[in-house]
Amino acid sequence: MRPHKITRLRAIHDHVLVTEMQFKERQLSSGIILPSDDGKGSGIRARWGLVYAVGPEQKDVQPGQWICVSHGRWTRGIDIEDLDGKKTLRRIDPADILLISDEEPGTDDTISDAISVEAKPH
Repeated sequence: MRPHKITRLRAIHDHVLVTEMQFKERQLSSGIILPSDDGKGSGIRARWGLVYAVGPEQKDVQPGQWICVSHGRWTRGIDIEDLDGKKTLRRIDPADILLISDEEPGTDDTISDAISVEAKPH
């Protein structure tokens, strides 16, 4: 599916739209490589995203800030192409913003202690 071409985008109400959420393989500062954890029990963790746009009723964050959001409190996303290139936008639940940073958070060394249980054949 090709991305939607966007020249101007506005969020509504208190909505927060983010980009730059990472779901791919990660490498810890120790050198350990963690495989992609999207959609798996081992992937249950908060994630950082770059605020792309906010609605007029949103008073806590602003575009350009980084926010950490509770696990799963975002939409699947839509691919767009704006003047800066292709990106995936997701709407997050403003009530589940855990942290706000004016700087990029850097390496994500978080490791979930959740246990992934595979279905047993009958």
